[in-house]
Amino acid sequence: MTWRIEELEDKTTATAYSDWNERWKTDEGRNKWLAPEVEVETLARFLLETGARRTLDLGCGVGRHSLFLASSGFFVVALDASEAGIAFARASKIAGDCNVSFLIALMTEFPLAESTFDYLLAWNVIYHGNRIIVEHTLGEIRRVLRPGGFFQGTMLSKRNRNYRQGREISPETFVLDGATDDKAHPHFYCDAVELESLFAGFDLLRLTDCEREGPGSNHWHFVAKRV
Repeated sequence: MTWRIEELEDKTTATAYSDWNERWKTDEGRNKWLAPEVEVETLARFLLETGARRTLDLGCGVGRHSLFLASSGFFVVALDASEAGIAFARASKIAGDCNVSFLIALMTEFPLAESTFDYLLAWNVIYHGNRIIVEHTLGEIRRVLRPGGFFQGTMLSKRNRNYRQGREISPETFVLDGATDDKAHPHFYCDAVELESLFAGFDLLRLTDCEREGPGSNHWHFVAKRV
């Protein structure tokens, strides 16, 4: 397939937050996303022991990780483009807990200073767009992490059952027309070689292709360190 220049340069494909915003408005939509991931809890305990404190939860959703990290002793900035998610997270904040602040912003433009954070979490976030979106977001992540800061997150594997399903709108980026969830918005998929090439400026410390919710639900789980 031949791609037009405007398709390759498009930065308007990171639109999935609009679907998540609707999901976060209901108990049914939120219930699956209230408990922190075990991998996040495990790395957080290790990082606290090393002295890490300042954390950015990118795509914080309803705040499951932000609130956990703040209660564990981190100073957290929780960023999401979903107003409904941020509103729920704020309402869930423990009274008197000043360790977390919430920010409504896109993942492609952080209104934050460079070299600010010891730890950045982006769980099920940065693949919601095309490769240009992913590269731009990774650039922002590298900018706000301090040298030696840790980056934990997920990406979509090409072993995922939805790879090549639907309409390819940009290289390795697919939309399921008619879907009633975020799959109606662009999703970017990559293999290990492509992921490593995207992570210029980071040392990949851990990379695992995981089936998250049964066969064919493959996501890359990674931990990286900013060079």
